[in-house]
Amino acid sequence: MRRCLLVDDSRVIRKVARRILETLGYEIAEAENGEEALAKCKTAMPDLILLDWNMPVMGGMEFVTALRGMTSETRPKVVFCTTNSDTDAIRKGIEAGADEYVIKPFDHQTLQAKLQRIGAA
Repeated sequence: MRRCLLVDDSRVIRKVARRILETLGYEIAEAENGEEALAKCKTAMPDLILLDWNMPVMGGMEFVTALRGMTSETRPKVVFCTTNSDTDAIRKGIEAGADEYVIKPFDHQTLQAKLQRIGAA
């Protein structure tokens, strides 16, 4: 079974994303910030990471930079989830190592289309 790590400080966003991703066949783990997510990745690297941009402790940009600096046999797909639709910020996220982005709030169809685009749906 494919595994996804949901990284968001909002319990509501994690709940919505969980429902969508479970219908796509993912087993879900959750983290409230980048630091917690990094620890989980060191224990068991997921196939997909849905990543919030702005979080306390360690934000999305710091997390994806640290993640891409890790040595691992698998390279998870990373999708930023953000309310920020600024194209410059999105470009920086992709350059830092994200594979795709989705603007909050998102629905099943939007998230699935983004995941299909990167071969993760």
